[in-house]
Amino acid sequence: MAKNRYFTFWIALILVVVFVLQLVVPGFTETFYLTSSALESPWQFVSAIFLHGGVAHLVYNLFALILFGFMLESLIGSKRFLILYLVVGIFANLVSFMFYPSSLGASGAIMALIGCMAVLKPMMTVWAFNLPMPMFVLAIIWVIGSVMGVFGLGDPTTGHIAHLSGIVIGLLYGIYLRLKKQKRERNNSIIFERKLELPEDYMQEWEKRNLRR
Repeated sequence: MAKNRYFTFWIALILVVVFVLQLVVPGFTETFYLTSSALESPWQFVSAIFLHGGVAHLVYNLFALILFGFMLESLIGSKRFLILYLVVGIFANLVSFMFYPSSLGASGAIMALIGCMAVLKPMMTVWAFNLPMPMFVLAIIWVIGSVMGVFGLGDPTTGHIAHLSGIVIGLLYGIYLRLKKQKRERNNSIIFERKLELPEDYMQEWEKRNLRR
């Protein structure tokens, strides 16, 4: 098993440090959040993942990151976890760039973690909205909420399309990992069964010695 690097913790720490910089460094947020001119400032597609629009935004994302991040990282390994987080975060920003004049936040990447967990551990009970519920139910609620937001039935300041893109990629990656695991288990089962097979000549020789006396 790959060593756990606790990337969830380090990402959470970076989010906090970056938010402090947003508060104390003039122009910091304006330099690094995603804008309509991101093609001239391509670092914004990455840097915007680590920015937040306020304390509530940060705390909400930190809670989801720590809750689902540690669980997912322990399931799929730190390397896969980090790649998923960064790749989907960048992808969600590309989607945001096409639909919104500006955006910031880690929500797209965190939604991918929720989607992936919903596939790998669908019946795991989590506490959300003051209720215990299976992981897959939570994912469905988030998808419904984001779809409603896309049609104007939610907070207009939230990037609902980016959220949807994140959770869809997370679901697809979870399906890929689940199918890969099932294939590996089938192959291991076949190898084990083959190892148990006895050569025919051995069986014939055993019959001659023990059954034909």
